[in-house]
Amino acid sequence: MKNATNVTRPDGSDNHSFPSGHTATAFMTATMLNKEYGYKSPWVGIGAYSVATATGLMRMANNKHWLSDVMVGAGIGIMATEFGYWLADLICKDKGLNVKEKQVTEEEFDTDRNSFLSLYMGFNLPLSKYDLDEKNVFQTSTGTTIGLEGAWFINRNIGFGGRTTFSNLQYIVNKTDAPDKTFNYFTAMAGPYFSLPITRRFSFGSKLVGGGVWYPKTKINRIPVGNNHGYCCGTGLSLKYYVRKFLSAMIFLDYNIQAPASHGSREYMHIMTLGAKVGLRL
Repeated sequence: MKNATNVTRPDGSDNHSFPSGHTATAFMTATMLNKEYGYKSPWVGIGAYSVATATGLMRMANNKHWLSDVMVGAGIGIMATEFGYWLADLICKDKGLNVKEKQVTEEEFDTDRNSFLSLYMGFNLPLSKYDLDEKNVFQTSTGTTIGLEGAWFINRNIGFGGRTTFSNLQYIVNKTDAPDKTFNYFTAMAGPYFSLPITRRFSFGSKLVGGGVWYPKTKINRIPVGNNHGYCCGTGLSLKYYVRKFLSAMIFLDYNIQAPASHGSREYMHIMTLGAKVGLRL
């Protein structure tokens, strides 16, 4: 597929960008581990899919793959593994060990159990440019974010929760790449969470959160950027899949507005975050 599609990597190193082989292999391994050992503990699936998701995000953060490369690579890894197991069952049928399968009850996927605690991993997509001062204009490029998110639902539709994250972004100053272009920031937000069940295993989610953002002291091209703090707020949409009784997986798209990193700027930062969450159902 890489040779047939001939897609150039973001860093221009070659034309073998699509799809992401690292991501496909990571999700193939995660699916296999979950199928073979997921019955022993939900943490097997949580750990496996968390590492697989982090692999895809880091390939984008290292400027080796586009988002489409990673998404298709993940799909190929999961579908290839599912097809392999289906084919093995079709060929072997009841040959080999006869193990009584555990019956999955409807109660295990009860959509009233919406409370969760999850590992939050995403890919940051800044939406605007910012003026540091009259002479310097900076543009934010891509970045990554990781953290924890959880919510406690009082009923099947409404709950209260929050998230805390550690994130980074890359700067382009005056349309020129900066050698020391990465800076970090921390956020902590809380607010109402909402859930709309679709089926026994799928549900849509949303939230409306607010809190604070903190930027450590940073210099980009010897220009002070950071050492500021302020308010931030956000919302988002998610699609949740109930993998097992105590395990869920989610894909999400969040939109955040946060105070500027520099004291000299009055322009708030608008950031879209696309990613995945793997967590415990509480």
